[in-house]
Amino acid sequence: IGLRTVPNMTVIRPADANETAQAWRVAIQHSDGPVALVLTRQGLPVLEGTKEKAREGVRKGAYVLSPQQGETPEGILIATGSEVSLAVEAQALLREEGVDASVVPMPSMFLFNLQDEAYKQSVLPNEVRARMSLEMGATYGWERYVGLDGLAYGIDRWGASGEGKTVTAELGFTPEKVVAAYKEKFVK
Repeated sequence: IGLRTVPNMTVIRPADANETAQAWRVAIQHSDGPVALVLTRQGLPVLEGTKEKAREGVRKGAYVLSPQQGETPEGILIATGSEVSLAVEAQALLREEGVDASVVPMPSMFLFNLQDEAYKQSVLPNEVRARMSLEMGATYGWERYVGLDGLAYGIDRWGASGEGKTVTAELGFTPEKVVAAYKEKFVK
């Protein structure tokens, strides 16, 4: 996360094997500054849709992986790295409760910022104010994408040590806790 504050540093945090392959492609083709691939040791699932969408999506920094069912999403779950699979699980629970949200992986804020306004609007439409970012790290930088009305869901303190599932649950990174935070903020 701190690497994102380095000027002209392209940071890419892929969500699964398909995004990782595309991140590597972007890195070896990039000739305008350093690139950092931020990977995980976690065993992550290969997400439905990344095989088809990751090539272009990673190159552009963000994309809609799991769209809403209606024309315009009621909310947007923006995630990066290992938290994208969590966002997909939370989206399913939100749908069960009648909330029609989309899931946007954002492997690279830097690359997304380089896109034209039309593309940015296609991924993060201005009219959708219920935006929640998910990253198991500091929330720094996410305010740019969630806006004044949004929720940056992260950890703005030291983490914890222990078994992975226990620590993530304790820190609030389960589908149920994400949905509860979303509903508390956006569902009246």
